[in-house]
Amino acid sequence: MKNVTKIDQHSKPVYILAIETSCDETSVAIVENGKIIRSNVISSQIETHQRYGGVVPEVASRKHVESITWMLEEAVEKACVSLQELSAIAVTEGPGLIGALLVGVVAGKALACALDLPLIGVHHIAGHIYANQLVHELEYPLISLVVSGGHTELVLLEEPGKFRIIGRTRDDAAGEAYDKIARAMGLPYPGGPHVDRLAQEADSEIKLPRSWLEADSYDFSFSGLKSAVLNVVNQSKMRGEAVQTAQIAKGFQASVIDVLVEKAARAVREYGAKQLLLAGGVAANKGLRSALAERCEELNVPLLVPPHVLCTDNAAMIGAAAFLKWDKQEFDSMELKAEPQLKLEEW
Repeated sequence: MKNVTKIDQHSKPVYILAIETSCDETSVAIVENGKIIRSNVISSQIETHQRYGGVVPEVASRKHVESITWMLEEAVEKACVSLQELSAIAVTEGPGLIGALLVGVVAGKALACALDLPLIGVHHIAGHIYANQLVHELEYPLISLVVSGGHTELVLLEEPGKFRIIGRTRDDAAGEAYDKIARAMGLPYPGGPHVDRLAQEADSEIKLPRSWLEADSYDFSFSGLKSAVLNVVNQSKMRGEAVQTAQIAKGFQASVIDVLVEKAARAVREYGAKQLLLAGGVAANKGLRSALAERCEELNVPLLVPPHVLCTDNAAMIGAAAFLKWDKQEFDSMELKAEPQLKLEEW
């Protein structure tokens, strides 16, 4: 339930304390006026989950519980902002792992209640998109290509905070496909950075298929590509040959990038976008960044990409997106729930 509350928005800086616990990073940040990072502390669980080859939801939830209190304390201390100076509390309400989300939501509600501050529930993907606002000035209309472990989407924004998904994955997200083929080739978790590195180093590639779907579709599909990689790996093992890991990585990455870049470029042209934003964990991929930059130069459209620390899950991006709600004075009640299937267009 949304509440609209009138507060003087211009008398002093707006300090939003933001909490992000949607998956396997516990993060707390304080963001000033939706653009200036006063603090952004992150506790990653990657080492914990590496032994399992992927994120274990129950383990992730327990780790959030262990670290959330001292993360809150550290964020406030590093920001040099007192609790009395805070303007609102923001927290990721979804999508994500239900247990992990609940830790952040409960912490955010408790803090908002204790300090008598407005509460703002934030969509995780809106956060990834608006991470760009922390380092760039946004111009509308714009297209955002969101690429992460759980999401691959093309999003049109005709004005601030108005999201329209024009394309999405029909099966595996790109980041998910990276991790799955990396595991098949015996690479450590998370697999994306290792596949990217091998692709950059390889001097040849194993050609793999591209899934373009219908001619006018902006949707994505990577399950067929994943199956093609698994087939190559299994055939090599059956013949007793060494798996050509680097060459497979280069072919796989080339296929993913070709589809992402072409569809993003077509969307930019069709909708007259003034900017193309890259968002999500896979935005850190060097091959994707390079290919998109080259294509955007041809289109004469700026490519905006956040620095690596703002590509992966972090609370500063949640604070940036929360400012959209602050600006409209739209706040949530203490009935706010964790919503693992929260829809971006309804946020």
